Amino acid sequence: MKISPLHDRVLLKRIEEKEVKRGSIIIPDTAKEKPQEAEVIAVGKGRTTDEGKVIPLLVKVGDKVLIGKYAGTEVTIDGEEHIILREEEILAVLA
Repeated sequence: MKISPLHDRVLLKRIEEKEVKRGSIIIPDTAKEKPQEAEVIAVGKGRTTDEGKVIPLLVKVGDKVLIGKYAGTEVTIDGEEHIILREEEILAVLA
C-alpha cells in the first residue's frame, strides 16, 4: 500500500536495536523500551503558512532520525508498525 502523509507529517519505522545477551538473563519484549531511532518512510508536502505559502520539510525519505519515546501516533500498515508524527516532534537527524 502506498501512503502519503498530509501537510507537515512524517511516516517513520522504528529501527529495532540488536539484542545483546549478558549472562543468562533474557528480557521479554514487553519489558524493553521502545527504540528512539527511526527511518523516514514517507513525508508530506510541507507546512502551509497563513499566507498560503508551503514550507517544505527538512527531512527526506531514507533519513535516520531520533524521536521521543512516546512521540507520534502508532499505526499498523500492511502488518508492520509505523509512527506518524509532525516534523517538529523529530529531535535530530542522524548523519
